[in-house]
Amino acid sequence: MTAPDRRTALRAGLAVLGTAAASAGLAACSDGRNTRAAAGAAGATGVAGTAQPGAASASPPSPGANPPGSSASPSGRTQPLAASPAEVDHAETGRAQVALTFHGDGDPQVARALLSEAESGGARLTVLAVGRWLGDHPEMARRVLDGGHELGNHTENHVDISRLSPSAAFAEIEACAARLRKLTGSPGVWFRPSQTQHADPVLVDQARRAGYRTVLSYDVDPLDYEDPPAAQIAQRLLAAVHPGAVVSMHLGHQHTVEALPAVLAGLKSRGLAAVTASELFS
Repeated sequence: MTAPDRRTALRAGLAVLGTAAASAGLAACSDGRNTRAAAGAAGATGVAGTAQPGAASASPPSPGANPPGSSASPSGRTQPLAASPAEVDHAETGRAQVALTFHGDGDPQVARALLSEAESGGARLTVLAVGRWLGDHPEMARRVLDGGHELGNHTENHVDISRLSPSAAFAEIEACAARLRKLTGSPGVWFRPSQTQHADPVLVDQARRAGYRTVLSYDVDPLDYEDPPAAQIAQRLLAAVHPGAVVSMHLGHQHTVEALPAVLAGLKSRGLAAVTASELFS
């Protein structure tokens, strides 16, 4: 299959998706392997187990197909789940865009400060929320969506989901999805596994069982959950970022809030817009 054919097939597989919309003690969601970090390591795959370097990336949702707060669920679509890529970690649309994605947990006051910084800089974020966090702070769901960002699923309890049985993994995903539905009317487009960068086939199956067609991974990780100085977070991120990047960061960390203005200024100087994951893959 030619590269244009792969691009067409992958976009068709995800076109049915709709647009949906880390506390200081939060454990790392991955060990940082296979990501671009401060050294700028290259060569991450766009679709795990499907695309190779240079191949076309997946293209999910058309804007407006499933707006924030809608009752539509990915599992309610008629398109077969198997038609969608198992996982995406960067886009190859050629557009000068990146997705800043945040693991949603931690002090809500710090989270609000970060969202305000993003909005001041014209950035739209994707927040993958931990379900128990939304249980403790339900108002944060609307705060994210009302700021023009999107909201997704990062499991209910932020356990090491790769170590769970299939049924237990499904329960973690579905419990968070249920919270999202209750609070916003939608489970969101994206699922990101906790404490692992990539999903194995068993976990992909459980995510699809819960209605998530594609797992959202990432290929840039500035390791902000380790709480380095703000300048170091910004330097790591900007040294590794590239058009189509999906960046992994965390709410609930003050140094991340402090780093965000420099991050957004650095992206702007490179001509890169910070958009939601759904926009990036549209």
